[in-house]
Formats: sequence, C-alpha cells, structure tokens
Amino acid sequence: MKLSLFTMPLHPPARSYTEVLREDREAIILADQLGFKEAFIGEHVTDKAEAVTSCLIFIASLINATTNIKLGSGTVNLPNSHPAGIAAQVAMIDNMLEGRFLFGISPGGLLSDAEIFGNLDKDRTEMFVESINHILDIWNKEAPYNLEGKYWNISTEKNLDKETGQGIIVSPYQKPHPPIVVTVVAPFSKGIVLAAQRGWTPISANFLQPVWVASHWPMYKKGCELGGFEAKTENWRVAKSIFVADDEKTAQRYGKGPDGPYHFYFEQMMKKLIGNGRPDLFKHDRDMADSDVTLDYVLDSLVIAGTVDSVAEQIESFKEKTGNFGTLVYAAHDWVEPELSKRSMELMSKEVMPKLNQKD
Repeated sequence: MKLSLFTMPLHPPARSYTEVLREDREAIILADQLGFKEAFIGEHVTDKAEAVTSCLIFIASLINATTNIKLGSGTVNLPNSHPAGIAAQVAMIDNMLEGRFLFGISPGGLLSDAEIFGNLDKDRTEMFVESINHILDIWNKEAPYNLEGKYWNISTEKNLDKETGQGIIVSPYQKPHPPIVVTVVAPFSKGIVLAAQRGWTPISANFLQPVWVASHWPMYKKGCELGGFEAKTENWRVAKSIFVADDEKTAQRYGKGPDGPYHFYFEQMMKKLIGNGRPDLFKHDRDMADSDVTLDYVLDSLVIAGTVDSVAEQIESFKEKTGNFGTLVYAAHDWVEPELSKRSMELMSKEVMPKLNQKD
C-alpha cells in the first residue's frame, strides 16, 4: 500500500494568508522528503478557510522544491474555467513536472464558487462532462479543433498558422494525457461508474463513514467492467484523517481535543455539508437521527489517532470495513502545533506504513 497526501487546505480564516500558503508548501515538501508517493492540492476561489485559489499555480511553486513526489490537482473545478485554458495550463504543468503530474478533476462542490462564476443555476455536472471532453479532444486532435458544445465552442480556424505555431495548444508530457483522478463523496456513487468506464481512478473522501467508503468499490468495479478495464484495488485511493503521536495522551489531545486541528476541520465540514443538506455523509446508518450527528460522534468515528501501534491497528480495522485499497491518502490539517503535525507525518511514513505493508 502506498502513502499519499491530500490538502484541501482548511485553515482558520483569521490566520495570515501568506503564512498558511507557506505552511501548505512546507507540508508537501516534507512529504516528498519522507517518501510520500503523491500529494493532491485542492482549490476554491471564494473560501478564506480553503484559500488555495489555483491548485495549478500552487503546484508550479513546488516543481523545483520537490524531487520524487507526484503532484496532483485536487481538484481543478472544470465548470469555473474555459476548457481551452485548462488544457493549455495542464499541458504546461505536465511538461514542467516531466510526468510527475496527476490531473484531478471535479464539477466543484462549493456553491459560492458556482455563484461567482455564474454557474449556480446551471447543470454543473453537464458542464464538467463537456469540459473534460473538450480538453481531451484538444490534446488528441490537431488545430483548429472546431469543437462545439452547449457551453463552449472552441476553434482557432480564423487565425491558425501552423508554420509559426499560432493557433496551436501545447500537448501534455504524458501520453495520451496525465492520469485522470476523480474525488468520490456520494455513497454508491453513479459518478464513479462513469469515471471508471473511461479509465479514470477514484479518491474516496476522508469525511465519509467506512460503510459509505466501502460502497465505492463495487461501483468502481462495475465501471471498469463496462469500460473493458481490469478493476484493481491498487488503483483505488482512500483518504483518511490520521494523527500519530509518540504517546496516547498527546494523540487524543491533538487528534480529537477542542484545541486541535481535527476538531476545527470537522466542525467546519459539518457546518458546510450539513448546511448543504448532506448530513447522511456523517452517519453510519441512514436511519440515524440528524440530532445524533454530533461533533464528538464525528471525531470518534472518522479520526484515527494514537501511537504507531494503535494507528496501525485502527487502519487495519478500517480496511476490514472498506476492503483493500492501493493508496492511503493522509489528509493534511492545519498545523496548530507544527512540530506535532510534522512528527505525525514522519511517524506515519517511517513506522506506521512499514507495519501495514509487512502485514500485507
């Protein structure tokens, strides 16, 4: 099993913007040094708590600061930008990283982002599908492209000059394109079937109960079968909020206590998701009363915190509920106490993962 990193990021809005950007970069640079295989970076334009406004720009800042780790968009929210611009920018990033790029995509889940881009009342899933189809066509076809759609028409026919290169969008480094990754939230997601059918791979979100994470595998398998692909557990990524400490008292204080970053994270996520009508994501049973979805319940059921041995045992227990997967995606959180957060990443990479892989 491989170890990956995902950062939304999510920080207290009152923190210095410059400081949190520096912290997020430091976390990914540290992950590279510790041997994490991948790092995904989220983006939102209208959220002070999740303040990376362009994951591609952020990734560009890490190209020369990292060596081995693959860097992924987590995700590019396709309806918010023109597909031709995304195609060109992703191709550029992929060439600069020389194949270390993973193309994470989604329709975007933040309603204020949809509002500011004028998409709030539009079918953003339909926009998402049209956008990625245009992007792939740009990479696979020759200029002038002449692509037509409901939301975007793309052509350089009037100004194409192949001799000078005008009117031609650059191609990705990886052929035919960077690996495409999608985030999966909904239990029994139909979206994962469609994604798998096209050869794309999933990341199951870190704020889902194990029973809903487990529902993603049969849907992924179904999609692979429809697309003529072999469904391999090694292609399934599962995100999880984990804190590893040298002693149990510290683990519980920082991982689940009111002054720790995990408490802040899930308090924020509950407000956002429950406020958007999605309390079921936090329930282990759909018949569970909304009033029973308390912050303490969410922390106890969704955060793995403990010493090395305890965390390894808890991850094994989690896998018994979800089934095997190929990559454990360590969810990054605000560095309330930087040394503890860094130590957790170190213990996770150097001690927990060897224990897990020894058992596998």
